Amino acid sequence: MSYWLGVDTGGTFTDFVLLGEATPRIHKVLSTPAAPEEAIVQGIREMGLEDRLRAGELVIVHGTTVATNAALESKGARTVLVTNRGLEDVLLIGRQNRPELYNLTPSAAPTALADTPVESLSARLGADGTAVTDLTDADIEDLVARVRAHDPESVAVNLLFAYLDPRHEERLGRALEDAGLTVSLSSRVLPTRGEYERGMATWLNAWLAPRIHHYISRLKTHTAPSPLTIMQSNGGTVAADQAAGRAVNLLLSGPAGGLSAAHRLGGALGEDHLMTFDMGGTSTDVALLDGDIRLTQSGHIGPYPVAVPMVDMHTIGAGGGSLARVDDAGLLHVGPQSAGADPGPACYGKGGQEPTVTDANLVLGRLQPEFALGGSLALDRDAAEAAVARVAQSLGLDTVSAARGIIELANEHMSQALRVISIQKGFDPAAFQLVSFGGAGGLHVCALAENLGMRRAVMPIRAGVLSAEGLVYAPRKRELIQALPGGADAARVDALAADLDRRGRRELASEGVPDSDVVTEVTLDLCYQGQSSTLGLPWDGDPEAAEAAFHRLHEHRYGHRLALPVQRVNVRVRCQAPARPPAPAPLAGGDGAPAWEARLPGVDGPVPVYRRDNLAAGQVLRGPALVFEAVGTVYLAPGWQAQVHSEGHLIMTR
Repeated sequence: MSYWLGVDTGGTFTDFVLLGEATPRIHKVLSTPAAPEEAIVQGIREMGLEDRLRAGELVIVHGTTVATNAALESKGARTVLVTNRGLEDVLLIGRQNRPELYNLTPSAAPTALADTPVESLSARLGADGTAVTDLTDADIEDLVARVRAHDPESVAVNLLFAYLDPRHEERLGRALEDAGLTVSLSSRVLPTRGEYERGMATWLNAWLAPRIHHYISRLKTHTAPSPLTIMQSNGGTVAADQAAGRAVNLLLSGPAGGLSAAHRLGGALGEDHLMTFDMGGTSTDVALLDGDIRLTQSGHIGPYPVAVPMVDMHTIGAGGGSLARVDDAGLLHVGPQSAGADPGPACYGKGGQEPTVTDANLVLGRLQPEFALGGSLALDRDAAEAAVARVAQSLGLDTVSAARGIIELANEHMSQALRVISIQKGFDPAAFQLVSFGGAGGLHVCALAENLGMRRAVMPIRAGVLSAEGLVYAPRKRELIQALPGGADAARVDALAADLDRRGRRELASEGVPDSDVVTEVTLDLCYQGQSSTLGLPWDGDPEAAEAAFHRLHEHRYGHRLALPVQRVNVRVRCQAPARPPAPAPLAGGDGAPAWEARLPGVDGPVPVYRRDNLAAGQVLRGPALVFEAVGTVYLAPGWQAQVHSEGHLIMTR
C-alpha cells in the first residue's frame, strides 16, 4: 500500500499533508531556508513516517522554493553565456521596456546577468534554419577552451534560429558536456522565436540548474527508496531525476500546488469561476481560474521575464509575517519586508521586536494563543501588544486602533493584487468565488471579498496546508513547444504535433506512467502579421476554423480585430496523466457546538469559537465567529454566514 505525502516548502513554514490513512494527516514545521531538506526530514520524523519511507511506501510530491529564492536572491551558479558574434548584449538590451515610464533613473540590469561572461562564435543559421556560416571542429575546440577559462559551473547556449534547426547547439552541447560542464540549450529549453525571451529562459535554466541539482540530490539521499516527484510551474509534476534539467520550470513550484487544489475544489463544488488567495507568512499569491488553471508565457520572477509555461499568478510581499513600520513622514507601511521564520513575528517569542500582521491579528483577538499550530506553538500576546504599541505611539493612536490600521493596510495591498488579476484583465470579481487558503488567509478573507464587491467565498478544509495537499492531486505533465517554419500548412502542424506527442509520452513512460493514462491536448499560437505577441487556441486540424477563432478571441481580449493575415507561430502539446491518490474521507464532524466564547476588541458581545473538526455537515455559522483548526483560523466577519460542506469546506456568503 502506498501513502501520498505532499510537502510544500514556504518562506516561514514547511507544510505536510498525508493521504492514505483513514483521515488526512497534516503537519507544519518551521522552514530551514539554508538547507530546506532539513525541515522536510524533521517533518517526516515528527509524523512517524520513517518506516514507511524506508520501505518505499511514501509517494512524495514536493513543491520547492529553491529555484525561486535563488533567482530572487541572485544566488545562482557561475554561468557563461554562448551566443552568436554580434549578439553578446542581447540579454542586457532586452526589449527596452520601461516598467516605470516616468522614472528618470531606471534600475540597472540585474547584477547577476550583467556579470555573466559571454563568449561568441561566428557560425550562424539563417532565418530559414539553413547554415549561413558553418560550425567547424576548430570553432568548437576554441570555444570550449574560452568557456573553460571562466571556470563556470554551468553554460547557457543561445544561438540564432536554433529553434528551427538545433544542430549547431547540439554539437556545442556535446563538446561542452564532454568537457565536464553542465549545459542548457535554447533549442531544448524554449524552441520558439524571440531571441531575448528564449535566451533569458536558457540563461535562467543554466544559472539555477546546479543549485536545483545539489538540492534534489541531498533530498533524495534522505527520501530514498520512496519515489520523489517535483511540482513544476505549469501545474504538473516531474520525476526528481528530471527536475534538475528543468530548473526554469520550477520557479513557481510551490504556489502551483495551491491552484491544483483549488481546481479540484471547484470540481467538487460544481464551480469553475474561482479567484484564489494564498496568504502565507512571507507573501501572498493570487490567481484566477476560469474553467481551468490559466497559464502564461509572459511571467516574471523578480526582474527576470520567464517565457516558459507557468501558472498565471500575481505575487506581492504581504503575509502574516509582513512588518509594520512608520516612516519619517508619519505614514504607516506594511510589507514587503517580512519577519520570516527566524525570528518571526514578535508573538513567536524568538527575538522579533517589530510588529507584524500576525501580531496585529493577535491584538485584535482574531488569532488566539490556543490556535497556533493546534496549540503546539506558544504565542505571546504581551509581546505582540508591546510591538504594536510602538507603532501606535508613533501614529498617536491606541494599540487596538494601530492594530486595526495594520490589518486594513495589509488588506488593501492584497485587494489590489486581486484587482490586478481580475478587473485589469476584464473580469468582474463579483462573478467569482474567492477561495482562500494559506496559514493566514482565513483571517482576511471576508474583508478582501467585501473590498472587491464579492458576496461568496470558500474556506477549504485544511486551508492552511492546501498547497501541500494540492501537490498530490497534480497530474504528471509535459508542456512541449515547437516553432513553426514560415508557411507551415496543416499537415506540417500535425506532423510536428505528433513528434511532440511522442516525445512527451516517452518522457512520461520513463517515469512509469502507462501510455493509456496519457491525454494529449494540442494548441496553436497565432498572431496577426507583424505582431510579436500571440494567442493560443485549440488545434483540431482545421486552419480556417483556427483563424476564425483567433479573430473572435482577439476581439474579445483587445476590443478589435484587424484585416491582416493570420500567422501560425508555434504548436504546443500538453501530455498529462492524472494522479491517483486516495480520496480524503467525508467530514466526520461532531455536534457543532462552540468550544468557548471570546471577547474581541471592537466587537459587541461574546464571539463563539468553534473547533473545525467538531462542525457538522450542513451546519450554518453566523458572524462574528472564529473557527480554528491546527493549520489556520477563520474570522467570520459580521454580516457573513458559512455553511459546512460535506467535505468540511466552509461556503461563505453575505
